[in-house]
Amino acid sequence: MTRWLLFATAAILLFAAPGVCAAPALEVDIHDPAMAKQAGSYTLYSTGPGIPFYRSKDRVHWSEGGRVFATEPAWARAITPRFNGHLWAPDVAAYDGKYYLYYSVSGFGRNDSAIGVTVNKTLDPAAPDYKWEDKGLVVRSIAGRDDWNAIDPNVIVDEHGAPWMTFGSFWSGIKLVRLDADGTGLAEPQEWHSIARRDVAVSPDNASPGPGEIEGPFLFHKNGSYYLFVSTGLCCRGKNSTYRIMVGRAKDIAGPYLDRDGRDMMKAGGTPLIAENKALAGWGGQGVYNFDGTDFVVMHAYEAADNNFHRLKIVEIKWDAAGWPTVDAAALDRFHAYLKK
Repeated sequence: MTRWLLFATAAILLFAAPGVCAAPALEVDIHDPAMAKQAGSYTLYSTGPGIPFYRSKDRVHWSEGGRVFATEPAWARAITPRFNGHLWAPDVAAYDGKYYLYYSVSGFGRNDSAIGVTVNKTLDPAAPDYKWEDKGLVVRSIAGRDDWNAIDPNVIVDEHGAPWMTFGSFWSGIKLVRLDADGTGLAEPQEWHSIARRDVAVSPDNASPGPGEIEGPFLFHKNGSYYLFVSTGLCCRGKNSTYRIMVGRAKDIAGPYLDRDGRDMMKAGGTPLIAENKALAGWGGQGVYNFDGTDFVVMHAYEAADNNFHRLKIVEIKWDAAGWPTVDAAALDRFHAYLKK
């Protein structure tokens, strides 16, 4: 999902106004896509100023929808002086008859960060009751105090009906925390878990992210197991990007999450979701969804032949006999998402 490692040149392309593409082709230019379906229409949310969104009937042809926030959340500027108005890595969840859109406020290279949430009764901008109501801050990390980073949220409701949020980027890795019944704050007493990480070697004051290249967690429940998808490696470095999607699974939402070979994701385990694809420098910022009985991974990928354009990719997930998700790497080349004008 949107990562502290974005270079300024990449940010100029990435955070252009909705519809301003960095490539000649009119394809959807996106980072950290989050998707939902309501009443036959798909809505796609992206990192960017105000959280840009797109609408589609078929997942292939998309129209610009505008922004969730006309400007930015009123509280965001107090989080970090590095905040530049861009909201990172949205996640959309249907819960308790409403839609919850979680998002990140941060600045590159520091864990002065926060996750907020805004709520709506509908995702259809034409509906009379369409109105996003920002509920403010859910959780915050502070540089020098915390060895974790409060960005890249994903919310799932467990088999008992309780909402949980997983999040994290670099530092000490991926966290899981139970939310309150409203889905807008932490449940009390607080229940926290560490569920995945890579190398951890942060500075004594926790100001440095260290070499632990892991972020963008997403939990998906399938056939009695929880699957944890994460982005590992480095995004946003053009042809040198090493972003890849890894996965592990657990019977309990709190873990331990083990990969296909039994390695714990807390000890740098993780099974690659997609085999290597020479046409793409990197892929990640993923969400995993079931639409009409079929499972899909939704992600961005850097097109090496097109100046590393941030393409939207939506690819079917199939499950092998052992219950592990598989994706045809060639399907990334076949799928294209077109921006209607």
